[in-house]
Amino acid sequence: MTLNLLTEANLLTEARPALEGFLKESSGARAARIVKAAPLTDGAIQENWRLEIDFDGGVLPGRQDLVLRRDAPTKVAASLNRAEEFAVLRVVWRAGVTVPEPLWLCTDSQVLGAPFFLMRWIAGVALGRKVVASPSLGGDREALAGRLGEELAKIHRITPPEPGLGFLAKPVPDPLRHAIKSYRVFLDQLGRPHPGLEWGLRWCETHAPPAGDDGGEVVLLHQDFRSGNYLVDARGLTAVLDWEFAGWGDPIADLGWFCAKCWRYSRPDLEAGGIAARAPFYRGYERASGRKVDAEAVAFWEIIAHLRWAVIALQQGARTLSGGEESLELALTGRLYPPELELEILHRTAPEIWRTL
Repeated sequence: MTLNLLTEANLLTEARPALEGFLKESSGARAARIVKAAPLTDGAIQENWRLEIDFDGGVLPGRQDLVLRRDAPTKVAASLNRAEEFAVLRVVWRAGVTVPEPLWLCTDSQVLGAPFFLMRWIAGVALGRKVVASPSLGGDREALAGRLGEELAKIHRITPPEPGLGFLAKPVPDPLRHAIKSYRVFLDQLGRPHPGLEWGLRWCETHAPPAGDDGGEVVLLHQDFRSGNYLVDARGLTAVLDWEFAGWGDPIADLGWFCAKCWRYSRPDLEAGGIAARAPFYRGYERASGRKVDAEAVAFWEIIAHLRWAVIALQQGARTLSGGEESLELALTGRLYPPELELEILHRTAPEIWRTL
């Protein structure tokens, strides 16, 4: 079956028999019937659908709410495929991280035109701008920040080699300089000048702390742990989402990404993801990890975070410019965000003499 983009119409018509057959076989049910299908629009890279399924027996008897996550027609370079992301989700689920329960993986593209997996649906709001702007979401914000620090620490307890994650790229001796090099390679291939990003890369290169002889601590990173990639309800956290960028690296990278100004939305004054001050987030992380947070190292990785997000935004735009996937959202991402990120990078890295002009 060839389905470029899923729609409610084709999920409930041409794709229905194959998908219901897969659900029936995977669950051990006598029958599985799709009752409703609705797109979840918060994801920027993959396709996500909320499905309401009636199972006749099996391991999930009765009516169940599930999420179907399918490969989009195009992807950014660092993104895992769905089989890999499903494997990561299973590992962190077993490690006690608050995530949707992973259920079944389908790698047979004849079912829906591309690989996909299913997980339980969990109630909550994920949209970063809405979460930051709505104090009624997430409960006590300091408690939420502390809880997110604890969840990040749980992720960072997973270290290589971890059974089931052999597909992840092997840890590199100096992840910081490796990141700088990979971003520069992409910008060179892009063929369009971005002097603010080039400046930022060179600044990071010349100001990076020396790499330790042992290469530093290596843990599993979420690599997109931020407001917008977790679910909250009125009481607090309900799930950590979107594991497609997971990989091995320096734990400080995830802390810097969460605190980067670009993910604070309408509350740049709340430096922990736009929801709280840094202190409760750091306390939660330190309490659960046993590590002391190095504030200067986090600040450095925040600059790397702005560089990385600018590169990803340009890659998102390229998905449309290449003709692989028509999307106004992707086109605007590649057009609107990089200049803002370049400006922040220049502010953070400006020589002292510039600040007096």
